[in-house]
Amino acid sequence: MKKSPDYFSKALIISLILIVLDLIGGFAHIRFETWFKWLPTLIMIAFLIVFCIQYGKQQTEGVTFGKVFGYGFKITSFIVLLMFIYTLISLFLIFPEMKEQVIEKARADMQAKGTYTEDVIEQGVAMTRKFFLPFLILGVVLGTFIFGAIGSLLGAAFTKKSEPNIFQDNP
Repeated sequence: MKKSPDYFSKALIISLILIVLDLIGGFAHIRFETWFKWLPTLIMIAFLIVFCIQYGKQQTEGVTFGKVFGYGFKITSFIVLLMFIYTLISLFLIFPEMKEQVIEKARADMQAKGTYTEDVIEQGVAMTRKFFLPFLILGVVLGTFIFGAIGSLLGAAFTKKSEPNIFQDNP
């Protein structure tokens, strides 16, 4: 008997790792460091690849690219849901100062370029303040789906495929 895939537990494992990393980044004040911003994405992709390969090895037959990709993308869908919930909790309860930190970082980045007038910078800050939550949520959802799809694609590509046995009787 084949064991049915458990998408949610795999998504929970990855999400908990991502949440711990975000908490570390927030409390250690390294969230905006370039190297740290990419760390959760790389970890998510790596775990998706590993879980897709494990899934392929657990299947006795009929392991196709599409099945393995679908498995990884179902995990990704649960990760998106969990990270959406965590992002709201993080923004409003754990790190309520994050919005102002992001706005000040945007201001500092625009000033550092030296090509923007103070009026343009103020307009940019006002837009960032106004649309912060929708863009943050959109970024979390789209970013997780995009990089989850990449991890699922890579996992499916690295998984050994097998054809179904059409001559075997299925009870």
